[in-house]
Order: sequence, then C-alpha cells, then structure tokens
Amino acid sequence: MIKSIENHLHLKRRLYRFQLKKDILIGEHMNNYMKVLVDLANVDEMIKDENKGLILLSSLLTRNTRPSFSP
Repeated sequence: MIKSIENHLHLKRRLYRFQLKKDILIGEHMNNYMKVLVDLANVDEMIKDENKGLILLSSLLTRNTRPSFSP
C-alpha cells in the first residue's frame, strides 16, 4: 500500500467517520472496522488500543441512540 500523506489522511478519515450502516450485520461491521485498522497499520499508522475501543463503540451508536448533552 502506498504510504502517501493523502493515503494516511484518507484512512484516518475513514476510521474516525466509521459508522454502523443500516442493514449491515455486526459481523460485517467488525470486519470492515478491522480492515481499516489493518490498512492503517500497513502504512505504519498506529492507533492506541484505548482509541480503537472508543471509535468502535461510537461507531455502533446511531443518531437516535446518542446521548444528548444539552441542558
């Protein structure tokens, strides 16, 4: 995989915007998530385990299930 800056940015954007899509099974969602992480590792971009967990958990939330923090 090419290790260009554009590729790094594209992969990071994919990771941080990763969301569960309608009609996708959890297993497929997990496979897609792992693929993004492997792609990042292949360009020497390491994500901390804590951040991986937080990103995965937030990817499972939908707009209807996200907590509201407004007063």
